[in-house]
Formats: sequence, structure tokens, C-alpha cells
Amino acid sequence: MMLPEHVAEIRRHRAELEKKERPTLDEQQVSLISEAIQASLIDGTDITIKVFDMFEDRYITGRVERVDQQLRQIKLAYDGDYEWIKLSDMIGVVE
Repeated sequence: MMLPEHVAEIRRHRAELEKKERPTLDEQQVSLISEAIQASLIDGTDITIKVFDMFEDRYITGRVERVDQQLRQIKLAYDGDYEWIKLSDMIGVVE
């Protein structure tokens, strides 16, 4: 039998072990992401962006509506909603 505090600590420890480090993008990857963002902004086409998360990467599909160069983020619209995504969190695009 385990105390609830012990169970919570074990879960927290497992989550810490599963954390990932942010990958470093090379120039080609940055260029591909930039081109996809530009194409979506100009043409109004949907793109799928791979977004870094410490535990599991997310894939978000939508249309780029705005690029905020000062805050280094994009506004991605999807299903009647939108999300601001930081450029530093983007680790790829799916073609």
C-alpha cells in the first residue's frame, strides 16, 4: 500500500524523466518553416506546424493570418479559432 503523497511523487519523477530537450534547427529547417509560413500567409493555404512541447510534440494545422515580427510569433487560424505560436517553439512543418 502506498501513500497518496508517494504516488504523486513517483508520477512527478516519471514525468521529469520523460522531458525532452528543445532541438536545434539548422538553416535548411528554418528556411523550410519560413517558406511554408510565407506561402500560407500569401495564398491562404493550410499548413501543419510541428510545435515543441517538453513531453510530446504537437501538430497544429491551420492558415497563417498574421506574422508579428516584434514578438516573433504567428497567428494560426483553424476551425473558427486561432492560436499564437512562437517562432522559437516551431520545430518543423509537415508537407
